[in-house]
Amino acid sequence: MGRMPKPIETPVPSRAELVDHLVRTRIAGQVATPRENNLSHYRKLANGDRHYWLGLELGDRWADEQDVLAVMAERVGVIDDPAHRAGQDTIDPELTVAGLDRMAARLHKAALDRQSVLLATGHPGGLLDVHRATADALRAAGCAIVRIPAGLIADEGSVWQFADVAVLERGATLWHTHSPAPMAAILDGLAAEGRPQPDLVVADHGWAGCAAQRGLDAVGYADCNDPALFVGEAEGTLQVAVPLDDHVRDPRFYDPMVAYLLSAAGLL
Repeated sequence: MGRMPKPIETPVPSRAELVDHLVRTRIAGQVATPRENNLSHYRKLANGDRHYWLGLELGDRWADEQDVLAVMAERVGVIDDPAHRAGQDTIDPELTVAGLDRMAARLHKAALDRQSVLLATGHPGGLLDVHRATADALRAAGCAIVRIPAGLIADEGSVWQFADVAVLERGATLWHTHSPAPMAAILDGLAAEGRPQPDLVVADHGWAGCAAQRGLDAVGYADCNDPALFVGEAEGTLQVAVPLDDHVRDPRFYDPMVAYLLSAAGLL
C-alpha cells in the first residue's frame, strides 16, 4: 500500500464548474495566444522545422499546413477557417476536459499496476506544480517516481529534478524549453546505468515528444501553438495530449484542473 496523499486544498470541481473556470481564467476559451502565432507554428511544422516537431519524427506526412490546422481544429478547438489569419484564437474547454479524462484513465492504470513514472516540464513557470502534485498523488498510490541520473547535461544546461519533476537549469534559473534533448539525456542516462525505462512519462513540450518517439507510454499538455503533440496523438505515438494555455497569468489557476484530474484518476 502507498502512503496517504497530501490533502488537496482545492475543492474538486464538477465538469461544468471546471469548464467555466477554464474559460474565466483563459486556460481555454479565448486564449492569449494570437492566431498569427498559431498559424506561424503550424506552417513551420509543415515546412520541416524540427524545433516545432518537439522530438517527434514526422517525416513528410504533415507537409500541408492545412492538414495541421485540421488536426488542431479537431483536437484543440482552434478556429477551423483557413481564411482567419489574425486576431483571436480559441481552445475548446470541452476538449481540454476530455483530454484530462483520458489522462486520468492512464494515471489510474499506472496507480493500479504500481508503475514507474517520470514527470518533466519544459514550462516550469506554468506547469511545474501541476506535475509536482501529480507526482505526489502517484507516489501515494504506490507508484515509483523515477529518480533521474546525476550529472546530466543538455542544451548547455543541467538536467535536474526539482519537486520530483525533471527540468532544465541554466545559471540558477529553470528554463522554458521545447527541446527534446533533456529527455533524451535522461533516457540515455538510465540506460547507461542499466536501469529500466519508465513505464509512463507525464510531461509537455519536447520532453513528452521525445519519450513518445522512443516508444514509451507518454501523456502531456500542449498549447494551441504547439501542434506537434496533437499530431503525435493523432498518429498514435503520444497517448494523450491535453490542450490548454500552458502559461496563464497565475499558476494557481491550474489548481482546480489538477484536483479534477487526480479525482478522475482515483488518486485523491
